[in-house]
Amino acid sequence: MTFFLVETYIVKPDKLGEFLAYHNKWIEWWNKNPEVCKEITSNRLFRHRFGGNFGGMVEMTEYESLAESEKCLNKMMKSDFVTTLYPEFLSLLLPGSYSMNMWSSVP
Repeated sequence: MTFFLVETYIVKPDKLGEFLAYHNKWIEWWNKNPEVCKEITSNRLFRHRFGGNFGGMVEMTEYESLAESEKCLNKMMKSDFVTTLYPEFLSLLLPGSYSMNMWSSVP
């Protein structure tokens, strides 16, 4: 069964440019650390373009199983991602807008 980690958040209106630069750093980090992220099947970032909240983002990360997602997230929390990129990510978000949910596919 496929699982999706779905994160939603709103980027501060004056930080959209910085967020796009951060997203490129995240992709570079991901490519340089394949052992940390090897459980990820796919990752997509969606931006609200019409309606919704200005600066709203939805990020969906796909895993083959719940166990694979736990393994990957545990490795990320032990990596330099937590001390280098994650604080930058949080500084770009509107306070209180972040949520994380786990979804599963319907057979």
